[in-house]
Amino acid sequence: MNLNQTFTISDEVICQVLDDESVLLDLASENYLGLDEVGTRIWQLIDDGETMRSVVATMLDEYDTNEDTLVGDLDKFLNDLQAQGLITPVG
Repeated sequence: MNLNQTFTISDEVICQVLDDESVLLDLASENYLGLDEVGTRIWQLIDDGETMRSVVATMLDEYDTNEDTLVGDLDKFLNDLQAQGLITPVG
């Protein structure tokens, strides 16, 4: 994972936050995706234009996890979002 990478969210995605979780609707595919509290927080940081380095730092500060586990999980999560066309790397 490139920690200097940022992502843009597809214009075709609508996000609705419900408590600490969220539901994403991809208008292009008409698919829904539910995000738990952690996924929702990552989504918010991506939406704010944060670099992955900043996302990792924020998540380490806010959640009880180690960096290696976090980076691995974040990489998988981002790959899943990209595969579904919900986010696109910038640059």
